[in-house]
Amino acid sequence: MVAVILLGGLLGILNSTMAAVATGTLARAFDTSFSTVGWASTGFLLAVTATIPFTTWAVDRFGGKRLWLAGLAVFVAGSLAAGLAWNVGSLIVFRAAQGVGAGILDPLVLILLARAAGPHRAGRVMGLMGVVLSLGPVLGPVAGGAVLDALSWRWMFLLSVPVGVLAYLLARHTVPADEPADRTRTRLDVLGLALLAPGFAALVLALSQSAEQGGRVVLPLVAGAALLAGYAGHALRARGTPALIELRLFASRGFVAGVTIMGLGGLANFATLFALPLYYQQAHGHGVLAAGLLMAPAGLGGAIAMPLAGRLSDRLGARGLAAAGAILAGLSALAFTRIGADTAEVWPVLAALGIGLGMGCFSAPTMGSLYRSLPGPLVAQGSSVLYMLNQLGAALGVALVTLVLQTAGDPITGFHGIFWLTLAMIAIVLAVIPLLPGRPSTAPEPALTGKASL
Repeated sequence: MVAVILLGGLLGILNSTMAAVATGTLARAFDTSFSTVGWASTGFLLAVTATIPFTTWAVDRFGGKRLWLAGLAVFVAGSLAAGLAWNVGSLIVFRAAQGVGAGILDPLVLILLARAAGPHRAGRVMGLMGVVLSLGPVLGPVAGGAVLDALSWRWMFLLSVPVGVLAYLLARHTVPADEPADRTRTRLDVLGLALLAPGFAALVLALSQSAEQGGRVVLPLVAGAALLAGYAGHALRARGTPALIELRLFASRGFVAGVTIMGLGGLANFATLFALPLYYQQAHGHGVLAAGLLMAPAGLGGAIAMPLAGRLSDRLGARGLAAAGAILAGLSALAFTRIGADTAEVWPVLAALGIGLGMGCFSAPTMGSLYRSLPGPLVAQGSSVLYMLNQLGAALGVALVTLVLQTAGDPITGFHGIFWLTLAMIAIVLAVIPLLPGRPSTAPEPALTGKASL
């Protein structure tokens, strides 16, 4: 079951990052501008963000397995349609459809695995999930570059179809059927959805477009903040129909610490993954594929560290492992501030491996402690908050990196500025780690549901 769920979760991450390297190719194919083609990626991101709150409600209303299969079906249909797109407008629409499918699948990965594992195996299962989160953003550009070198751009989307069909067929047989939750609590908070989904989407849009649009992002930024403030007021006054995301989640110090660490860690991670290819291309003259391969150690480090750190955190707790990881990541970020255009490539490769290992060591234990602190009925809501903040952190990270590069005098100065920013984020993470829950209780581990063990 675990492998099948992770396969489905990898689809959305890979497809998003693969398409990011094809902007120039798509602009030439459709004879349009870079900014217009960019909406194919922006539309995907916005659709993901807007769908996540709906998934929070739908998983209890329809059951996890039904919703998982529906998300896979929507994603596969969107992938097929995107691969057959006849103009840039149709591509943008079909990429948004893909985003709806990914917005269902992404939080469901965490929800299904957390429910199957139970609180005493939360670190282990979050470590496995971390392999996908670490490798997806790195493998995507590499796979995208390889596809564009050998095949038509259409295959970036069409290759997802057989993989998605395989994941669908496997999920039908391996993901256990589950009954919907208490039907008396599954009325949709329509007003909450109408405020929360576009509110977060507007913030992500403003941040992702800030480098190109400048002052014109003020309107979506203000609108997003106003919608989220409206949602907070609505949730506090909610009577009868439960709020889509209950604000009492944020009354837990451990939950707030966990999402803060994951949000800042995600920002630092995306800044790193955004900066490294630019460094290899501008300072060393490498192409897209070579730059992607050279940045792979950052993802490989996370993929190695997260399963090990997650498993250990189930016995030792999160704080010590997370602190050690943050220190290693911080030292690696500091090393990047000393790297120049004439530095041998082995040093940035080692620094990238170190920052990946460090981030993996604080991410998996933090995610595990976050799920250990949540009551069962709030797991879906916690997953949604985590993913929405991850999307926001990604958009903010890219916006800040772009701002640093635009204001720097030269590429190397900008590169150093990005890693001073990364170091600052990691320093805040280190300061918040003591607020995480302590060592987990030593209670018998519950039996896993499903047909596979962790």
